[in-house]
Formats: sequence, structure tokens, C-alpha cells
Amino acid sequence: MARASVKPAAKFLVIDGYNKAARDELQAGGASAAGDLYVAMLKKCLPEAQCDVVHPADPGTSLPKGAALEQYDGIAWTGCSLTIYDDDPRVTPQIELAREAFASRVPSFGSCWAAQIAVTAAGGIVRANPRGREMGIARKIALTPEGRGHPLYFGKSNVFDAFISHVDEITHLPPGAVLLASNAFTHIQAVAVTHKGGTFWGLQYHPEYDLHELARLTWCRLEKLQKLGFFKDREAGEKYVNLLETLHQDPSRKDVAWLLGIDEDVTNEDIRLAEVRNWIERLVLPTMRQ
Repeated sequence: MARASVKPAAKFLVIDGYNKAARDELQAGGASAAGDLYVAMLKKCLPEAQCDVVHPADPGTSLPKGAALEQYDGIAWTGCSLTIYDDDPRVTPQIELAREAFASRVPSFGSCWAAQIAVTAAGGIVRANPRGREMGIARKIALTPEGRGHPLYFGKSNVFDAFISHVDEITHLPPGAVLLASNAFTHIQAVAVTHKGGTFWGLQYHPEYDLHELARLTWCRLEKLQKLGFFKDREAGEKYVNLLETLHQDPSRKDVAWLLGIDEDVTNEDIRLAEVRNWIERLVLPTMRQ
């Protein structure tokens, strides 16, 4: 009897855009490294997934020994605290890597910084958002007509909230890009980019976060957020962090969810990770089978 062939597990390259000092700062405040969050998220959507993590903002970083971009089935980019339009030696290598990712034709996906770097690599423009920082929960993200028909949003509501933290925004899309979602604060909340034969699906918001991660990120940024007027004083900021942690520990606390204005868009993992699952199921796995 012939033995059934064993399908290889999907292999992902996770590109963590943070430099070491920024990663250390987050972890000192109890937040997870962005690369670790992405690995965990990918494995939630595809438990057998294999993941390598690289940090191109660190000097001398390269792919794992013997690896090439074409050996991966998917490339996943994280967020980052850098600013893409600055003349910064930690930024340029990431733009070049994004161009190489497009040329490799390996399906790519990412959030926040990832969307900005993919758009920049393809010829678009990113600038500081004149409305300032969008932080915590992005409200009323609405799918465009193109988004409603796009496989990235299969099964997703036409309007939803999502975790978010950014100060920059995509202002001009490159040729081959399609706007998929928008809200009142940030015009481009999701984008699909086709460039050099490669495909990138990106979000300005963060499906990889949960309430605990948002709490820890907020804790790390409390002083900055207070100066920006998000909190009257540090005590108010700490109270907000504690509410996030309380709801994370006990999702049945309707009183806390009501105070925070949070619903299943961010607390239900199936809803929050729909875009990631769609990327894997509708782009990565079909490409593997080809």
C-alpha cells in the first residue's frame, strides 16, 4: 500500500522591526516583543506553523544561516517605534528588505509599521498624521467597497474596532495598491499592495494585541501619553491600565467593558484574527499548493 504523502508545515519569516533598545524597553514594562507576538498569533491561526524571527534594525542582522526569502511560505512584518521618513540607518535596510520580499513573490502580511514600509518600498508616501497619535482602540474602521469584496476581510463585519498605536500614516498609495479600510482618524487603515509580482496585505491596526498587551504598551508610554493629553495625570493612566488588565483577566466584567467602550471586535479572538487567518488560508496555503 502506498504511503500517504505528508504535507510540509507552512514556514513563516517574522520580521520584527524594533531595534534592540526599543525591544528591551517594552519587555522591561511587561510587554512582549513584537516578533514573539507575531509568532504566537500565527500559531493560533495555524498551530503547525514554523517561524523564524529576524531583527533588521539591529546591525549585522541577516536571515537564518542557509535561508533565503524564497524558502518561506509567508513573510509577516510587525509594528515598530521607528519613523520611516527619517534618515535613519535602522530604517533603510528594512525598506530594502521589503523590496526584496516583493521581488521574491512570497505572500506578505503585517500591521502598522509593516503597512507603512511595504507602501514606501513600492513607491508610496508616509507622513506624520496631522491628527496626532491614534492610541488604544481605533473606532469605526469601515471597509471600502473594494475591502468588502477582498479575501482579506472574508467573514468580517463592514465596520469594526481594533487595537491600535501609531503617529504616522500612509498618505499616498503607490501604483498597484488598493485601499481596503478607513476611519475618521486615519484614512488608510488597510491596504493591499501588488509590486514586482509580489503581494502584501497590510493593516494599520494590530490584530496581534490583546487587552494585556495594550495595557503593558500603555504602561510603557504613560509619560508620553499624559503629555499628549490622553490622561489628566499618571494616576488616571494607571487606572486605565488596571481596567484593561482587569477585563483581560475576567472577560465577564461587563461593567469594565462598558467603561472602556470595548466589545467582541477586540475581545473575541476569532473576530480579531480574521484578517490573519484569511491571509493564511486564502493566500499563503494556496500558494504552497501551487
